[in-house]
Amino acid sequence: MHYTKPAGVTALFFAAAAILVSPATAAGPTSGSTIVELRPAARCSEAVFVTGLGGTLIASSLNLYRVPNTVATRVVSELRLRGALRFSAPNRIVGSLAVAGFTDPLVPTEWWRAAVGVDTLTPPPAGRAVTAVDSGIDVSHPEFLGRANTETLNPQEPVSIGGEHGTAIVSLIAAPVNGLGLVGIYPEALVRSWDAARGAGTALDTVEIVQGILAAANLGPGVVNLSLGSGAKELAVEQAIYEAVRKGTLIVAASGNDGDTGNPLGYPASIPHVLTVGASDPANRIAAFSSRSRFLDLAAPGVAMPIATALGKGWRTGEGTSFAAPLVSGASAWVWTVRPEIDASQVFEIMRRSAVDIGLPGRDDAAGYGLLNVPAALAYPAPPRDPSEPNDDIEFVRPGGLYDTSIPPLTTPARRTSTIRARLDRVEDPRDVYRVWLPRGGRVTATVTTTATVDLSLWKQGTVSVIEQLVGTDRLARATARGMSTRLTFDNPGPGRFAFLAVAPSRGVREATYRLRLG
Repeated sequence: MHYTKPAGVTALFFAAAAILVSPATAAGPTSGSTIVELRPAARCSEAVFVTGLGGTLIASSLNLYRVPNTVATRVVSELRLRGALRFSAPNRIVGSLAVAGFTDPLVPTEWWRAAVGVDTLTPPPAGRAVTAVDSGIDVSHPEFLGRANTETLNPQEPVSIGGEHGTAIVSLIAAPVNGLGLVGIYPEALVRSWDAARGAGTALDTVEIVQGILAAANLGPGVVNLSLGSGAKELAVEQAIYEAVRKGTLIVAASGNDGDTGNPLGYPASIPHVLTVGASDPANRIAAFSSRSRFLDLAAPGVAMPIATALGKGWRTGEGTSFAAPLVSGASAWVWTVRPEIDASQVFEIMRRSAVDIGLPGRDDAAGYGLLNVPAALAYPAPPRDPSEPNDDIEFVRPGGLYDTSIPPLTTPARRTSTIRARLDRVEDPRDVYRVWLPRGGRVTATVTTTATVDLSLWKQGTVSVIEQLVGTDRLARATARGMSTRLTFDNPGPGRFAFLAVAPSRGVREATYRLRLG
C-alpha cells in the first residue's frame, strides 16, 4: 500500500526545534538516590533491612533496590559487612531529552517510506509488540486518540516537554492510517509506552529505564526501542538488557548524535546484543551527526523526519538517530509478526544482513551493514538460532554471576552428552561460554564443526573470566583450530566438578556459525 498525505495536512507541519537525546557525562548528575543490588544468596533479613530504611524494590529478578542518599552510606556499609552486597552505584541521570535549534525546511511527505521499501507494501495487523522506553506519549494527541493496540505500561507524563520525545518516537513506529498527520512504519502495531522521564520530563534516570526494559520483557518476546543514550555504561541497565535478551526480547538502540563531535562510545548502543541504528539522509548517505562505531549494525532514515509533537498536539520535523531507531524497531516487529517461527536472535541477524549496502563497500562503522530494507528482510533466509544468549563470559553462566540469567549447563552428572548449534560475532557476540560437567576420573571431549576457525578452551570452576588478559593460569585445556573442525580432550584427574567451555572466533575471524558436540 502506498500512503499519500491527505490534502491540507502539510499545513500542520511547522518550523520547530528537533528533539535530540543528549547524553549525560560519565560522572553525570544523580537523582538523589542510590542503586543497591543484593547477592542472590542474601537472606530475607537483608531485604527487610534495606526496605526498613526506605529502600524500594525496583527489579525483583535482579535483587535491585533504590535507597535514598540520606541512608545510602549506612545501607551499603552494613550490607558489605554482612557479605550481602553485590554492587552499589549512584542512580545517575543517564540521558536527557534536550531541544536544539533546527533550521532545515520541513518535508511535506514521509520520504523515508520509499527509502526503506515500505511504500509498496501492505503492513500486517497487530502482532509482535514494540515498547518505547522513553518520555511517554501524549495519548490525547490526534494520532493516538482512540487508537487501538496502544498500551501505557505506567503513568505517562505529557507535562511541559514530557511526552514530547516519546510521542515523536511512537508516531514513527505506529501512527495509524486515520486521515491525520503521518503514518508510522507499522501502523497497526501493538505499541507500548513506558514513561522513563522524571520531573519536567527531560531527565531519564537508571531506575526508570531498568524498570521499563524489564516490564516489556516480562510481557513476552517483542521489541524494545531505546532512543536514548549516555556516555556512561550503567551496570543496572546492562543487566536489564541482558535479562531481556535472555527472555527473547530484541533491543534496538539509537547510535547517538556525536558523529561530528568525536564519536565517543555511547550506551546502551555499544552493548553487545543490542541492534544499534545510525541515521541516513534523503540521499541515502549517513548523516554527519550520526555516531560511528564498531557496534553499529545498520542505518535508517533520521533526517527531515515528519513526527507528531506533544507541544500543540500537531506535527513537525526532526532529526537524529532517535528517529532512525524506531523505524528499525517497527520494521523488526513487522518482520517478526509475519514470520512467527523465528526468534529474536534470528530477527537481529535478518534485519542487519538484509540491509542495502551504502557508503563504503561491506560493513563499516558509519552504516553498519547498510540501510534498512523491509522487503529484503521479509524474504531473507532465516539464519540458525543462537540459543543460550547472552553467554559472553563466565559471569553470564555461573550461578549467581553478575549477569546470571539462569542458563542451564550443557552437561550434568546425569546428562553426559549434548549438542548445540550457535553463532559468534566478534563485536555483538564475541564468545560463547558454557558450563559443563567433568566426571570424576573421566574424559571430556568437545568437538566443534564451524564455518570459520574458532578457538576452543576449557577453564577451571573458579575462573573469573575467559578473556585471557584478565586471567592467569586457570585454563585446563586448549584446542588449536584445524580447518573447520576443532577437538578438545581433557582427562579429569580429580572429583566430579563443573568447568567452563569457551568458544571464540580465531584471530582475524569476524563471525562463525558452529555445531558443538560434547561427549
